[in-house]
Amino acid sequence: MRIRALTLRILRQFIHDKRTMALMFAAPLLVLSLMSLVFGGNAYKPNIGLSGQAAVLSEALAKHDAKVVKYDSEEDGVQALKNGTIDAMITAGSGAPKVILEGSNPTANRAVMQALEQATRDLGATGPAQAQGQKPQGQQAQGQQALGQQVQGQQAQGQLAQGQQAQGQQAQGQQVQGQQTQGQQTQGQQALGQQVQPAVQPQVSYLYGSADMKTIDRFGPIMIGVFVFFFVFLIAGVSFLRERTTGTLERLLATPLKRWEIVIGYVIGFGIFTVFQALLISWFSIQVLGIMMAGSFGYVLLITLLLSMTALTLGTLLSAFAGNELQMIQFIPLVIVPQIFLSGLFPLDTLPLWLQRIGYATPLYYGAQGMMDVMIRGKGWTAIETDVVVLIAFSLLFMILNVLALRKHRKM
Repeated sequence: MRIRALTLRILRQFIHDKRTMALMFAAPLLVLSLMSLVFGGNAYKPNIGLSGQAAVLSEALAKHDAKVVKYDSEEDGVQALKNGTIDAMITAGSGAPKVILEGSNPTANRAVMQALEQATRDLGATGPAQAQGQKPQGQQAQGQQALGQQVQGQQAQGQLAQGQQAQGQQAQGQQVQGQQTQGQQTQGQQALGQQVQPAVQPQVSYLYGSADMKTIDRFGPIMIGVFVFFFVFLIAGVSFLRERTTGTLERLLATPLKRWEIVIGYVIGFGIFTVFQALLISWFSIQVLGIMMAGSFGYVLLITLLLSMTALTLGTLLSAFAGNELQMIQFIPLVIVPQIFLSGLFPLDTLPLWLQRIGYATPLYYGAQGMMDVMIRGKGWTAIETDVVVLIAFSLLFMILNVLALRKHRKM
């Protein structure tokens, strides 16, 4: 009976907690649906630039779903590569074709090389197929000439004995078979020569990174931002929630302090610890784990700090709508998990348009893009300026919403 009473109490608690019940059943379906969209997206279609004699690859690349852009010079294509307009630049002259990969996205690199391989294979198969199509016509003409000569010889010689005729026909049949065998051997030698003839291998280089770039080098910058954002969001939300449930926030609201002063004070207080956390995570990832670092460490620290401030203000905002720590944790599958999938771990170009727009509206996306621009591409302020401004705007927006959310806690 006592076990039954305890079981019924737990059931009643869950039934009365409508949000917990909804998240228990809806959150897994939401995450699974998002995973299905991300992992089941369309194949990546690379943007490839061509210049010089490489323009002959245009139609062949287009047949394999590559978006082709032609440039007047290699310098124009390389500039487009630096701007992120294309994924690779292909040029060709008197020697082997030259391929310059953007390098920061392994998915794009594989798509470019696969499309190039298929395009060159198609072009290589076109020439031999046409040559083989002309050979049977020549052999047919030779056969017709031989047949005409045979008829003329029979008319000149007159009628022969049946035995001699049979022998002559057998000898001619053997001669024709011998000629066919020699022709087949010649064709086999030609085909073998085409197979043995080595294909010209393109010269592949990387604008950013290298062929030896490890998986941690590609995903490390994104995961640094993810860990900073996740832990600051969770700790700040739970801590601010405890301030409210223990009555500390109520007592502060009863003082002459204004709501915006309380928000600024909490942000600065928590922000001091987030600075040390961002510094520690960034230093450990680069110096100890050896993640690729091509840019300035100061810019990395700046972006992680802004990500921490954004997560801090968002966590304190959502804690105003949570009644306990469990409800605060329930925001993770709704707020954090979608941002991780849309942060750049997977190319957004392969996702539906409406899902891409959601990704562009998340702070973690801009933090991850800024981290990749600095750590992988080695870019400076001009590349991360937009990301920095957007993260600051998110922080200010969440701070304003925090001030408005404190209204329901002030007791008049």
